[in-house]
Amino acid sequence: MTPEELVPAKPITWPEGKKAAASFSFDIDAESAILFASPGSEHRLGVMSHQAYGPLTGVPRLLNMLERQRVRSTFFIPGYTALRYPNVVRDIKAAGHEIAHHGFMHEALEGVSVEDEIRFMDRGLDALEKVAGVRPVGYRAPMWEPSYSTMEILLDRGFLYDSNMMDSDHPYELAVAGGRSIVELPIQWALDDWEQYCFLPDISGVGLIESPTKVIEMWNLEFEALRDDGGLFVLTNHPFLSGRPSRAKALEGFIERVVSDSSVWVTAMEDIATHVRSLNLTPRSLPAPVVDPEYRK
Repeated sequence: MTPEELVPAKPITWPEGKKAAASFSFDIDAESAILFASPGSEHRLGVMSHQAYGPLTGVPRLLNMLERQRVRSTFFIPGYTALRYPNVVRDIKAAGHEIAHHGFMHEALEGVSVEDEIRFMDRGLDALEKVAGVRPVGYRAPMWEPSYSTMEILLDRGFLYDSNMMDSDHPYELAVAGGRSIVELPIQWALDDWEQYCFLPDISGVGLIESPTKVIEMWNLEFEALRDDGGLFVLTNHPFLSGRPSRAKALEGFIERVVSDSSVWVTAMEDIATHVRSLNLTPRSLPAPVVDPEYRK
């Protein structure tokens, strides 16, 4: 490997003279994230009710909010969630939002075989197609933890974009073996509500549940900086967290502010990925680091 292979992503041009882009995405993990990470939790009624709040109460509230703000969003949905809450998924589709892939049971991919990863991917695809008649073009790995095989698996199934990488403020084409590439829409942990609001004893730790005022202040600072840099602002929220009343109200105020900024293109992630693909960017590589075995001795 030579140093020239690792190059930064460059700023891109946005449609209609826009300076930057923003997308508001929602991960409807519901029970799936807990069922995978903490086996046996299906017997904990309180925990399950905490997760069910997302599809049962949070999603309807957020759909109404997005309609008021006239924002088309992207919902990343595990296959298990789709099968358990089919009418909720159909409501999302009926509202005109993008439905994207988020595993089947929110499976972590670290240490998983390629065969098992393919099984998770295909089960999720089958569930979304069965429930909503949708063949998604976008993918977000559970916990933003793709493997080095993920991109090939996605391209073999016709995906357009991935949203897992954290190495850039700008979207790019990620090189994949065989001369192919996939559009990458980068994200970051600071723009996720899980770290701000999630509290589940014995499962998510015992961290502080933040005030929406503090959270929106942080997100707004990041939005302004990314806008001024001509980058892509992708916010990730979970309906069981940001669907709560005070948080949803604060989120709506923030979205309203972003939408009112005429220099920013606000849309679903598939629209942004389609635009990036149209630019015919030169794909960039992000190869795995090579560690000398002697180093570990």
